[in-house]
Amino acid sequence: MLGVHFAITPDQERSLLAADDEGDTDTVGELLEDIEESWPGDALKVDTDKAWDAIHRCLTDGTLDPDGGEYPLSLAVLGGRHLHDEYYVVYISAAETRAVAAALRGVVRTWLRRRFDAIEDPDYRGARDDADFEYTWDGFGDVRAFYERAAAAGRAVLFTAT
Repeated sequence: MLGVHFAITPDQERSLLAADDEGDTDTVGELLEDIEESWPGDALKVDTDKAWDAIHRCLTDGTLDPDGGEYPLSLAVLGGRHLHDEYYVVYISAAETRAVAAALRGVVRTWLRRRFDAIEDPDYRGARDDADFEYTWDGFGDVRAFYERAAAAGRAVLFTAT
């Protein structure tokens, strides 16, 4: 699964939440497709490829449990409101985006490396070697910079992995 974070507009946010409130996953899927196909540029978007998996594990409890870990780091990837049943479409509000951005500022390389080395989940498919950590660290840096931009823009965030 390839992961992407979007800093969505207020209109996109309202539409997605309304569809979710109605339990309409088809509309959520259509709205996501529209967002992906018509995204105007990369400033308020970040592709994490497959690094999102290890990033989430490092920032939480070592698993892909959306409820694992502590707020607000747990929200950076999978810890928000899930809008779809078949794949990851995870929403966090603009206020939560600001909290995540602030928390990510405090994450240093040595801390993330300790967390990475502690991943013991047999479902993790990465190599768990130095190259895998560098890939994770690079992806984390991109996610941290993205959250700074999203928070500065006052945007909610949508994470997808399909």
